[in-house]
Amino acid sequence: MEIFKYQHPFHLESGEILREVALGYTCYGELNDAADNVIWICHALTANSDPTEWWPGLVGRGLLYDPNKYFIVCANMLGSCYGSTNPGSIDPSTGEPYGMKFPLLTIRDIVKALQLLKIELGVRKIHLATGGSMGGQQVLEWAIMEPNLIEHLVIIGTNAKHSPWGIAFNEAQRMALLADQTFGSNDVQGGKRGLEAARAIAMLSYRNYEAYHRTQMEEDEKVDDFRASSYQRYQGVKLSSRFSPLAYWVLAKAMDTHDVGRARGGLKKALSSIIAKSLVFGIETDFLFPIREQVFLQAHIPRAQLTVIDSPFGHDGFLIEFDQIANSVKSFLKGK
Repeated sequence: MEIFKYQHPFHLESGEILREVALGYTCYGELNDAADNVIWICHALTANSDPTEWWPGLVGRGLLYDPNKYFIVCANMLGSCYGSTNPGSIDPSTGEPYGMKFPLLTIRDIVKALQLLKIELGVRKIHLATGGSMGGQQVLEWAIMEPNLIEHLVIIGTNAKHSPWGIAFNEAQRMALLADQTFGSNDVQGGKRGLEAARAIAMLSYRNYEAYHRTQMEEDEKVDDFRASSYQRYQGVKLSSRFSPLAYWVLAKAMDTHDVGRARGGLKKALSSIIAKSLVFGIETDFLFPIREQVFLQAHIPRAQLTVIDSPFGHDGFLIEFDQIANSVKSFLKGK
């Protein structure tokens, strides 16, 4: 991972200003002379800038996004704790970590930071921009902010505006964080237990009834210590061991702001401005981003195609169903 530093005032949509920003980013492959062989990957809520770790079936030599062919870029989003400016970073005006004083970010702010990195890297054209979930929200926003930049748009399990359902799930997670009295404190472990509970809530939206039935059903008769219970606890501890509770708070708030139609005359008008050839993936069993949201995208992005992923794993299908995604993207790029 490399670090890009922008040591100038960074104006946020809220009107607040970050005096400087940093983005952790990872690149694979080489930028060609025309600076247009770029695959730009935007990650979801708690991922990092190395897509070979969380999209191992899609990014790598001989795979769909092959560094032998493309210059692959993935940046840790602004507000996240994997190399980018986040609540744990030092506020230059105080010399102390931002903490709970970190300003509200929007998806547009996050994309604005990506635009600065694009300039730093000398990218002139993005051959294909892609992302799932919150990553898809970023890519969709970027395709509207710079319609002539992106040639191909591939978005998976995402939407044009974050739904009341999605916001409610995020708020429930923030309530779990606030229920931990150490959240936002100077304690190194502050908010860890709250984050564990928040992640357990999130898992219910990422999967579904069928996924839990397949993977957590008991074979033995018992009255306590159920597999589903231990699975929830495990997922919470797993995340709390690697992620910042404060960054989780900031990014969940940022996801809630997603609305491509804001100040653009509404969703339909904003989506109609997209020039990129677009492929929209929906997941039939997605509990968090239901298929109706991708149908809406396909209907209002000019000439967009819709592909439905067959997966029992709900929203998490975008992190699991590599073969289906790769086969559809290959056909899409070939014009079939």
